[in-house]
Amino acid sequence: MAEMLGGTEYVFTEEQGQLRAAVRSFCADHIGESAVREWMASDPPFDAKVWARLGTELGVLGMAVPESAGGAGGTLIDQAVAVEELGAALACGPLFGTVYLAIPALVASSDSGDLLDALVEGTRTAAFAVPEDAATFDPSAVTVDAVRAGDGWTLTGSVERVVDAGAADVLLVAATGPDGVGLYAVDANDEGVQRVSLTTLDLTRPQASVTLTGAPARLVSGPEEAERVVTHALQVGAALLAVEQVGAAQHLLNLTVDYAKNRLQFGRPIGSFQAVKHRLADDLVAVEHARSTAYHAVWALTDGSDDPALAVAIAQATSSAAFVRVATDTIQVHGGIGFTWEHQAHLYYKRAYTDAALLGSAEAHRSRVAEFVLDVAPDKDAPRVATGTPS
Repeated sequence: MAEMLGGTEYVFTEEQGQLRAAVRSFCADHIGESAVREWMASDPPFDAKVWARLGTELGVLGMAVPESAGGAGGTLIDQAVAVEELGAALACGPLFGTVYLAIPALVASSDSGDLLDALVEGTRTAAFAVPEDAATFDPSAVTVDAVRAGDGWTLTGSVERVVDAGAADVLLVAATGPDGVGLYAVDANDEGVQRVSLTTLDLTRPQASVTLTGAPARLVSGPEEAERVVTHALQVGAALLAVEQVGAAQHLLNLTVDYAKNRLQFGRPIGSFQAVKHRLADDLVAVEHARSTAYHAVWALTDGSDDPALAVAIAQATSSAAFVRVATDTIQVHGGIGFTWEHQAHLYYKRAYTDAALLGSAEAHRSRVAEFVLDVAPDKDAPRVATGTPS
């Protein structure tokens, strides 16, 4: 767990530094650019063996899961440290559906059954089929119905654009039953489940539309706790997504600075030109700002030191904008080669724009921040003014 110095300053522990080094080394050995390109064109779009090793050898799929539930017994801060390195490597796999959303939901629920163990070990994967708006849960937006069937339930309805649903073993679905909205676990391979893969900008983060037709389900969280569980999962997911964006943006910044130091024009490194070095300096400020807000959100969720909803909204607004900005500048500074299929910059560029649309855009989260701070709901009919910041 990170320590607080003087009441305001946070530092990472030595163990967290070792965790960061271990995950970075693993990514260098097993999640390189060539592997990512191969996986994003395969079905499923990740290596199941590498995924399982993340769960068993490194234990990073369930860092914040209690040991009693099969996890590493760490904190959400430990989980974030690992996620930052996985984001830097552009890791393929169901991180979003399994680690960011499903596992936090199951940890917060009162009846996760045996689902959690398999997800933490990496032997099964999950997707979170729950409608949301800027990482907030609206039970009235649920489009799936739950009906009792003997000792269990059956679900009927559809959920659009579910990240990681195509290759998931388990779907966690929000559905409306006779007593209200609950969270249910569904075997994704059941004949009552239809998944239609969607064409996405980021091939490393696939999505699918899910249609359920009398699909057998097990209740994970009843109406009395489902809203709390889902809200917690969405907030954790948004915070971890922000940390992932920071890791990817930092990787691109390092890549671009190195290129600017070595690429010569007119006999000088392009990094010595004012236009380039000022752009990179602004990118550094953006990344550091994003890192601060992302980890602040994680700390707020860990110890309740600040309002988690506000902290998460700030983190997502800042990190989404920073990642998009750095990804765009990476291509600009690299010039012609930055636009080619062979260069890794476009992979991160697509991830940046995809991440910025998940769990709420930067604009949506800025509106939430204004609502929290001013205690005034934004006027949805008011004209939008361009800020000059990509979102």
